[in-house]
Amino acid sequence: MKKILLASVALFGFAGAASAADLPVRSAPPAPIVAAVPVFTWTGFYVGVNAGYGWNTNDSITVGGLRFDLDDDGGFVGGAQAGYNYQIGSFVVGLEGDIQYADFGGDDRFDFNGDGILDGDFNNSDWFGTVRARAGVAFDRALIYATGGFAFADDATGWTVGGGLEYAFTNNLSAKVEGLYVNLDQDNNSIFNIDNDAEFGVVRAGLNFRFGTY
Repeated sequence: MKKILLASVALFGFAGAASAADLPVRSAPPAPIVAAVPVFTWTGFYVGVNAGYGWNTNDSITVGGLRFDLDDDGGFVGGAQAGYNYQIGSFVVGLEGDIQYADFGGDDRFDFNGDGILDGDFNNSDWFGTVRARAGVAFDRALIYATGGFAFADDATGWTVGGGLEYAFTNNLSAKVEGLYVNLDQDNNSIFNIDNDAEFGVVRAGLNFRFGTY
C-alpha cells in the first residue's frame, strides 16, 4: 500500500512539473529607451546682424610734410554678417564677411580730388566691409576668438584685426561682443605728398542665426 501511495505521489509530481514547463515564461519588462542628448557644436553656416560704435584712431594727416590735426569723430556703426565655423575638439576655425554702415560724422577735408577741394577723409565715407578668418577656443556654448583679415571701403583697401566673445543661448541663436581695429590705405596724392590712411576702431554687439540642428 505504501509503495502504491509513493508511486502515486511521484506520478503527480512529474505531472505537475510537466504542466509547469508548458506554462509561458514571464520575462522582465524591457528597459525604457532613453534618447541620447545631442552634443552642441559650433560647426555650420550662420547669418546675423550687428550694431555698435566706431571712432577715428588716426588723429592727424600729413600734407607736403605739414601735419594737420583731425577731429576724433565717432558714431554709429551697424550692418550684417555671414560666415561658417568648423569645430575640431575644443578649437573652432572659420571665415566671416560683413558689410557695415558707418556714421562717424566730421567734415575734415584734406585730399585733393581735382576740383580744388581737399576731401576724401574717411569721415566722409558711410560704409566699410571686412572678410576675416576667425580662430578660437570653445567652452561648450561659449567661444573666445581672435579675428583678422581684409578690409575695404570706397576706393580704399587695407586690413583689420580684433577679437570677441560669442555665446550660444540656444542651438540656433548666439550673441557676440566684438572689437575691431581697421586700417585703410586711401589713395595718396603724389602731387601734394598726402599721407591720409584711415584708421578707426569698432566695438559692436551682434546676433547670429545658425542653420541646422545640433
